[in-house]
Amino acid sequence: MAVILALASAMTYGVSDFLGGVFSRGQRVSAWQIAVAGQCSSAAVTWLAVLAVTGEATREHVLLSALAGLGSGFGTGFLYRGFARGRMGVVAPVSAVGSALVPLAVGLGQGDRPSALAVIGVACAFPAIWLVARPDPQAHGPLLDAEPGAPSGFVDAVLAGLGFGVLFAVLGQIPDDAGFVPLAICQTVSIAAIVVTAMLLREAWVPRSGPAALGLLLGPLGFTATAAFMLATHHGLLSVVSVIAALYPASTVLLARLVLHERIGRGQAAGLAAAAVSVSLVALG
Repeated sequence: MAVILALASAMTYGVSDFLGGVFSRGQRVSAWQIAVAGQCSSAAVTWLAVLAVTGEATREHVLLSALAGLGSGFGTGFLYRGFARGRMGVVAPVSAVGSALVPLAVGLGQGDRPSALAVIGVACAFPAIWLVARPDPQAHGPLLDAEPGAPSGFVDAVLAGLGFGVLFAVLGQIPDDAGFVPLAICQTVSIAAIVVTAMLLREAWVPRSGPAALGLLLGPLGFTATAAFMLATHHGLLSVVSVIAALYPASTVLLARLVLHERIGRGQAAGLAAAAVSVSLVALG
C-alpha cells in the first residue's frame, strides 16, 4: 500500500509540475502568481476534505503542519520560478534529489531500517531521478528551453529541493489519527510562505490576470499528491516512501513527450527503466 500511495503522489506531483511549468512560461504572468493561485486552490480543496476525514490534531501536529507549509510554499515558489526562467534539465533533477535526501536522512536518523532489496531500490532511484529529468541536449520544447541569457536555475532548484524536503520530512511525523486538519493547515501556511518570499524578492504575486488564474487548476492535484504522500508514510518507512515520491519528474517528462511532443533521449529512457527497477525492488522488499 505504501508503494502504491507513494507512486500516486509522484505521478500527481509530476502532472502538477508539468502544468505549473507550462503556465509559468507565459510572458504576462509570474511564477509566483501561478504558485499563489495553485496553493489557494489546494488549500480550499483540502479544507473541504477535512469535512470528510475527521481526526484529532494536537498542538504539536499544528506546529508541525505550519513548518511543513513553510517548506511547501518555499519549494513551490522556487520550483516554478526555476521552470519559468531556467532549464528543466537542471531544475527538475536537482530539486527532486534534494526533496528525497532530506526525508531520507531524517527517516534513517529516526531508526528506519529498510530491507536489503529496498535499500538497493532506493539506491537505484537517485540515478533514475537524475537521468529521467535530464533532457536530450538537442531537444527543444516549452519546458526545455530557457529564456535567452537566463540562469540555469540551479539555485532555484536547490532551494526548491530543500523546501520540499522539509515538507516531506515533517509530514512523515504526523500520525494517521490526526486526520486532514494538519494537511489543511500546511496548505494554508504555504500560501503565506509564497507571498512573503515573493514580496522579499519584489516579485509580482497577486494573480490578477486570466493566465495566472490557470494556477487554480493545480489545486486538486496538489491536494491529491500531498495527501497521498502523507498517507503513504502511515503505511511505510519515511526513508523509502520519500524516495519513491521523488520520482515525480518521470511523469513530467512523459507528459512533455505525449502532450508537447518533446523528445525522450537515451538517458531519459535509461532513467525511466531505472525508475521501474527501483519501484519494483522497493515493492518486493
